[in-house]
Amino acid sequence: MDAFFASVEQRDNPELKGKPVVVGGSGNRGVIAAASYEARKYGIHSAMPSKIAIRKCPFLIFVKTDFKKYKEISKQIRKIFFEYTDLVEPLSLDEAFLDITENKINLPSATIIAKQIKKKIKQQTGLTASAGVSFNKFLAKIASDYNKPDGFFVITPDIAKEFVENLKIERFFGIGKVTAEKMHNLHIKNGYDLKQKSLKFLTAHFGKQGNYYYNIARAIDNRKVNPDRIRKSIGTERTFSEDIYNIERIYEKTEQIAENLIERCKKADNYGRTITLKIKYSDFKQITRSKTVISKIKDIETVMNLTDELFCDVDFSYNPVRLIGLSVTQLDNLKKEEAFQLSFEFK
Repeated sequence: MDAFFASVEQRDNPELKGKPVVVGGSGNRGVIAAASYEARKYGIHSAMPSKIAIRKCPFLIFVKTDFKKYKEISKQIRKIFFEYTDLVEPLSLDEAFLDITENKINLPSATIIAKQIKKKIKQQTGLTASAGVSFNKFLAKIASDYNKPDGFFVITPDIAKEFVENLKIERFFGIGKVTAEKMHNLHIKNGYDLKQKSLKFLTAHFGKQGNYYYNIARAIDNRKVNPDRIRKSIGTERTFSEDIYNIERIYEKTEQIAENLIERCKKADNYGRTITLKIKYSDFKQITRSKTVISKIKDIETVMNLTDELFCDVDFSYNPVRLIGLSVTQLDNLKKEEAFQLSFEFK
C-alpha cells in the first residue's frame, strides 16, 4: 500500500488531500509513523522524530494513529488477496507476498492478476497499492517499491541479473541503513560491486547474512511464500514524554508495560518462557537483559518478579531512562499466528 496510514487519513478527511500529512505524535518526543507523499517531498519519513519533521516542514499536519481502523482496512485488502490464492504471506499491515503460480482463477499471467488486485483495492477501499511481479520474493519486493505511488513493475528472468547489478545497494530488500553504510565502506555501491565479492568475504564481514547477500546479488532467492509464519515474540514498549530519573517511577511505568504485555499474550493465546527487558537511556544507548524459566509466563506477578531480577543487573545511575520495553520469546509455537506490524506509542 502507498503511504498506508497517511493515505487512509487523507481518504477519510478530504481536507487533508494534497497536503503534507503525517500520522504520529506532534509532541517533543513524538515519532512519525507514516508520511504522505506530499510530506515526503520535504525529506520526512517514518520513524523520524517529530521535532525534526516540523523543522523540515513547519506547516506539517499531524494526525493521531488509529491502528484499529488500519487493521480493519488491512483485513479488507487481505480478503481480496485470498480471492486469488491461499499462499499469502503478510509482512505487515500494508504489505504481503503472494504466490500465484497456481491461482484460484486459473490465469496464467501474474501481470494480469496483479493489475486486477490493484484495481479491486482501489474500488473497494479508495486507496492505491503498488505491485511488483517477479519469479522470487526478493525481486518482487524490489519491483513493488520501484514506481511508487500507484506503481507497477515487472522483473522478468531475462532482465533480472542486469537489473540487480545496476541497483543501488540502499534499494536492496534486506539491507538497511547501517548495513548499507558498512557496504559503502567496503566499496560496495551497487549490485555489481556486491556480485564481485566472494562468499567467504561476505560471510567474514556480515556473518550468516553474507550468504543471503551473495545470492541476491545474483538474483537468487529460493525462499517460499509462507502463509503460516510462526510468531516468534510478543512485546510492547513505551517511549516516555520526559526522561525518567526516579527508580520508583521506572518501576511504576514498567508495571504498566507488563500489564500491556500480558494482555497481548492473552489476546494471542500464546505464552513464552523467556522474558527480555529493554532499556534505552537518554543518550540513546540501549541495553537488554533476558531470563528464561521452566514454565510459561502467564500473569503480571510472574512478569514483575522476573523483571525485578533483571533490574538488579541494570545500572540506573548511568543516565535517565527514555524507553522501557518488555517482550516474551520461546512461545507456544504449536499455535501459528498471522504476521502483523509492530505497534508503538506515539507521543
